Amino acid sequence: MKDILDVHTHTTASGHAYNTFREVIEMAKSKNLELIGIADHAPLMPGTCHDFYFLNFKNIPRDAYGIDLVMGAELNIIDYSGSTDLPAQILKGLDYAVASLHNPCIEPGSVAENTAAIIGAMRNPHVVIIGHPDNPKYPVDFDAIAKAASENKILLEVNNSSYKSVGYRAGSREKAKLMLMACKKYGASVIMGSDAHVDIDVGNHKFSQEVIAENNFPEELVVNSSKEKFFDFVKYRKNLAPR
Repeated sequence: MKDILDVHTHTTASGHAYNTFREVIEMAKSKNLELIGIADHAPLMPGTCHDFYFLNFKNIPRDAYGIDLVMGAELNIIDYSGSTDLPAQILKGLDYAVASLHNPCIEPGSVAENTAAIIGAMRNPHVVIIGHPDNPKYPVDFDAIAKAASENKILLEVNNSSYKSVGYRAGSREKAKLMLMACKKYGASVIMGSDAHVDIDVGNHKFSQEVIAENNFPEELVVNSSKEKFFDFVKYRKNLAPR
């Protein structure tokens, strides 16, 4: 499977990651990626950076590092309506956003509550990706999420970090099967993300690729093969935002 991009990586700005902005970029270049995205944790994650970090992205040249670069955020979904933790005026300056359910920011709810939280986050036009939606700690209705993702042109993430044997989200690999079945049913696209918190994991989609292959998931619904596919989703979502 062609795999030339990784847009879910973290730097020291997240507070619990271990490499700098430049080290992440250099690792992406060394692995021959064509697009790297940095999505540090938004402000309600303990230990991460202030709003001002995301507000200042205008000063980062996206084409100055010998690789295409996009700057985003991993937003925290903070209620069952799908609210997130950066205001619209800051989100407008991001290239894209990932929205995720994280234990420090929202308690796991019922299947209906968790599903409503994710679908609510999809209504935010700056959200392009739903992060690790197959986390067993937050049980969801995968049919409802895949259908909504297809209708709203949102990417569901196949998160490599979730499938590690030492990972925090144990059981995700089994849930991924259900998610991918629903995505096939509704024609929803997915994106592999490393969720790298250390430079060596940048571009590492080994387990995500295994999960996709094991479930005979159509490669045409995996956007990692093409920068243009990814940017089509970004453009569509951004065009929904009020001018």
